Amino acid sequence: MKRIHLYCLACTTLCFGFSTDVLKADELLPADQEIAAAIDFYVDARLATGDISPAARATDTTLLRRAMLDLVGRIPTADEARRYVTRTEKNKLEKIVDHLLADEAFIRHTASELNTLLSDDRNEDLQPYLLASLASNKGWDQMFREMISGDTREPSNQGPTSFVLKRVNDLDKLTNVTSAIFFGINISCAKCHDHPLVSEWTQSHFFGMKSFFSRSFGNGDFLGEREYGAVQFKTTSGETLDAKMMFLDGATVGEPEWKAPDSKQKDAEKKTLEQLKKDKKPVPVPAYSRREQLVLVALESDQHHYLSRSIVNRTWYRLMGMGLVMPLDQMHPENPASHPELLDWLARDLVDHGYDLKRLVRGIVLSRAYGRTSQWESKEERPPGNLFAVANVRTLTPRQYATSLQIASRSADYWASEKAEDIQQRLVAEEKSAEGLASKFEEPGEDFQVSVGEALMFNNNADIQNQLLADDSSMLVGQLKALEDNTQLVHQAGWNVMGRRLDEEESQWMVKYLADRDDRRIPAIQQLVWALLTSGEFRFNY
Repeated sequence: MKRIHLYCLACTTLCFGFSTDVLKADELLPADQEIAAAIDFYVDARLATGDISPAARATDTTLLRRAMLDLVGRIPTADEARRYVTRTEKNKLEKIVDHLLADEAFIRHTASELNTLLSDDRNEDLQPYLLASLASNKGWDQMFREMISGDTREPSNQGPTSFVLKRVNDLDKLTNVTSAIFFGINISCAKCHDHPLVSEWTQSHFFGMKSFFSRSFGNGDFLGEREYGAVQFKTTSGETLDAKMMFLDGATVGEPEWKAPDSKQKDAEKKTLEQLKKDKKPVPVPAYSRREQLVLVALESDQHHYLSRSIVNRTWYRLMGMGLVMPLDQMHPENPASHPELLDWLARDLVDHGYDLKRLVRGIVLSRAYGRTSQWESKEERPPGNLFAVANVRTLTPRQYATSLQIASRSADYWASEKAEDIQQRLVAEEKSAEGLASKFEEPGEDFQVSVGEALMFNNNADIQNQLLADDSSMLVGQLKALEDNTQLVHQAGWNVMGRRLDEEESQWMVKYLADRDDRRIPAIQQLVWALLTSGEFRFNY
C-alpha cells in the first residue's frame, strides 16, 4: 500500500525584508487582478527569492478529492472520480469548483466549519443562522455585526446573538474569544499585565475591549444590555483605573453621559427582567449600545483590516493547511506574515467585494499554490510549510471523516440514478447519518496524531464495523463479493475508497491476498475494505 509521508515542519518565518505593517494600496498588485493570479504571483515570487522550485501539480484524482473535501466536506463517489478523470477540457477544475460552490452541500459544510470556529461546544444555536446567512451569501462583515450587536428585539433574531449570549457570564472569556476569532489577536495575556511580547497591547487594551461587553447580560433565552455600567481594573502597580472603550489599535470611543441607578431603580429593573424572563420576551434595547460601538469602530476604514485579515488568514489555513500568520490568533507586528503583501491584497479584495467568503474560497482553490502535490520529489530538503511550495497534508475533520467513511462504504450502484435529486437526497442522508459517528472523533489540532481512543474504537467497536462492512447489496462489500474477477474487485475498491486507480504493486498485493483466502472470501473482502478505510491515506486530505 502507498503511504502518505507526513512531515512535522517548524513554522519558520522567513521575512526576506518584507514589512510587517499593513501595506498601502499603491504598494500592492492592482485590485483588478484575479484572486488566483494574485496568490500565485506572491507565492511564486517568494519561492524565487529563496531559489525554490515548487512541487508539481497534483493528479486529477488528488485535486478532485481535495477540492470536494474542502468545498462540500466529503470524498467523491467512485463514479464522480472516474468521470472527472475522463474529462478533457482544460478548465475542468474550474467547472467542477463552480459546480461544488453552487451545491447546497457547500453551504452545509461551510456552516459546519464556521460553527466549529465560533462555538465552544458545537453550539447548535448558531447553525440555522449560519446556514441562512451562507445561503444568501451574506458578507462576513454583516455576519460579524449580527453576531455581536444584532437586533435583539425579536425572538426570531436571537440565533446570531447566541455567540455573545453563551459567553456573557464570563466577560473575560468573551473579550478574548471575540478578539481572537474575529480580529486574530489573543489578548488574554494583557489581562493581568501589559503584553510581554507586544508592547502596543497593555491592560488598557484588554479592559478597553471588555468595556464593549460590560453592560451585556443574559435574561433567559435573550441577550440584554443596560444603559449604565463601567469596568474598573487594577494595574500591576496597584492603581485602580476606569477602563474606556478602546479598540485594539488604541482608539477610544466616547459615549453619552450616564448615571448609575439608585437601589429603588435597581429593584424595579430586577422585577421587570424577571417578568420578561417568565414571559419569554426580549429585553428592551438601550438607546446607546456599547456592542454596536464595537461593530462600528471595527468596520471603520482605519480598523477594518483586523476583521478582514483575520478571516482571510483563517480561510487560508483551512484550505492550505497553514495560515499566512501562525498561530492564527497571534497577528501582531512581532509575528509577521509569511507573505505580508498577499495577506494585505486578499484582505483588501475581500473588503472591496463585500466580504464575500465564497469568492475568496474560489480564488484560493483555483490557484496553482492550492493545486500542488503533497509529495516532495526533489533531493533538496522539503521547504517549510509556510512557503506553500508543496501542499500541506491536512487531517480530516470529524464531519469530513465520518461522512467520507459512509460514502466510501456504500456500493457504487447505490449512487447510480438518472435523477440528480435522488443522489442529492442520498448524500444529505449520509451526512445526517454520519453525525453520530463524527461525534466520536476529536477536532484535529495543529500537531494531530490519531488518538488511542480512535484506534481502539476502530479495532473494538463491532457496531461501526458492522455498519461499514455490511454484506448488503447497497454496501461496498456486497457489491465486491458479486465480482468474480479479483483484479476488477480490488480496482473497484480503490475507486470507491481512495477515489483513484490503484497502482500495479497495490493491486497485485490485494489480488494475492484474496486468492490466498478464497475459502473465506467474504471475511477477506471485509478485511481488505477495512484496511483501506482505516489507512493513513484515507484519514488525511493530501
